[in-house]
Amino acid sequence: MTLCFAVWYLPSAIVPKLNALGFDFTAQQLYWMAAMPGLSGGLLRIVWMVLPPKIGTRKMVALTTILLLLPAVGWGFEVANPDVPYWRLMGLAFLSGIGGGAFSGFMPSTSYFFPRRMSGTVLGLQAGIGNFGVSLVQLLTPWLIGFGMFSFLGSQTLHIVGRNPVVVYYQNSALVYVPFLIAGAIWAYIALRSVPVKATIKQQFDIFDNPDTWLMTILYIMTFGTFSGLSAQFGLLMTNLYGSGNSAIVEGAGESARLLVEGYTLPDPVKYVFLGPLVGAGARVLFAPLTDRMGGAIWTVVSGVGVLASILFTIPALTPDTSSADALSGGFTHFLWGMLLIFLFSGIGNASTFKQMPMIFERRQAGGVIGWTAAIAAFGPFLFGVGLTLMSPTAFYLIGAAWAVMCIVIAWWRYARKGAAKPS
Repeated sequence: MTLCFAVWYLPSAIVPKLNALGFDFTAQQLYWMAAMPGLSGGLLRIVWMVLPPKIGTRKMVALTTILLLLPAVGWGFEVANPDVPYWRLMGLAFLSGIGGGAFSGFMPSTSYFFPRRMSGTVLGLQAGIGNFGVSLVQLLTPWLIGFGMFSFLGSQTLHIVGRNPVVVYYQNSALVYVPFLIAGAIWAYIALRSVPVKATIKQQFDIFDNPDTWLMTILYIMTFGTFSGLSAQFGLLMTNLYGSGNSAIVEGAGESARLLVEGYTLPDPVKYVFLGPLVGAGARVLFAPLTDRMGGAIWTVVSGVGVLASILFTIPALTPDTSSADALSGGFTHFLWGMLLIFLFSGIGNASTFKQMPMIFERRQAGGVIGWTAAIAAFGPFLFGVGLTLMSPTAFYLIGAAWAVMCIVIAWWRYARKGAAKPS
């Protein structure tokens, strides 16, 4: 799962730096490229969700890990070539979604092997440790690109506004995972067991007759949809609000750029983007055992309230005050803390919803619902990318606040209150 998430979020670590490496894409093209893994991840999760009862865990995990070599090798070669056409990079962004699709096969498989009383901890640990793959790729990339380990593909020069050019090897960010993927595929095929459940595709789709399938999907969009969407767009959003993408702060391009706001230091996204996924994944792991002790529903309510409050706290920082360096610095600090709070509470909700599903549904259906809700929430990076392209960040975040209100009501009335129809 960790390798899957690392490959799924490779574009989030590479795309924000493409123009600095010599590519020439518009802000809209970059948003779409960062959003594409979310679209493909969501679509492929619908495929992966039916695989465990059909082909078994062992074959599914081994085959998935082999398929991850396609985007890993592809990004490694193409990022070293600024002349590569846009459609090819979009194709690689789509293939990166294989890592996201795997979630809807891996998680249901695990749920079949453990009793309900352990479901929160087990699924929280697997998903949370897997989610660390997002931080892994975003944290390691700035360090890996300084080594010439794959120098046979040449080097690149990174031009960042206000800084001296740096020679880098961006192919390392993708190719470093290749030996681990090969070893993982072999290990999975040798060591794993297959799920002890068999079902036809028609039988698996009976989950759609249950209204709780749709309600839990809505809740998981708030939690994992937010986590995955912000993880993919955090770097670009930071760049466009407080970095070189904001024309009110920076004028010109390359080495000749002139800061319009004297004394303000542009934040480097690579120093911050890994923090959000790290906080969200950590919350999923740490709060998972609490959901087993206290129930998942009450923590889903806490998650919704926290996400709502964090969004409202962050909204003022989505309109940077460029009147002075102090105002910009203060706004950036406000923005960063707000984003980390959203990641924290979405991570709590990721743990609690996965505790709820095995409690609400019978064993076979629970696996299907986990796969389905995960599939829809995986569209988060795509929806966030499209939303931030079509409207202002403030407008988009207000929609998120309204969604959180709806989720709080659903979680409390249906699952958490005394006398709830489906206490979980």
